[in-house]
Amino acid sequence: MQKILKYSRNFYVLATLFFLFWMIFIDSNNLVNQIRLSKKLWDLEDQKEFYQERKVQIKAEREELMSNPELLEKFARERYFMKKQTEDLYVIVEK
Repeated sequence: MQKILKYSRNFYVLATLFFLFWMIFIDSNNLVNQIRLSKKLWDLEDQKEFYQERKVQIKAEREELMSNPELLEKFARERYFMKKQTEDLYVIVEK
């Protein structure tokens, strides 16, 4: 017990404890914020991977569409409901 009281009166021990308390709990870059920001960074990196894969997939689909006129016409008819002058277009909506 005497050792604890001896160290608790030491200025350097008190200053170090205060500094650690300040850095862990009070500072704007405290431990809780650092953990939260790390988690957000991991989530954003996962999203980045997903969107990069999606970008590659879309580029491949675009290349395929631009190289094949029949496929481009089919895409335009299905996606944008385009038609020829002599055709009638019926859209069936499922409920």
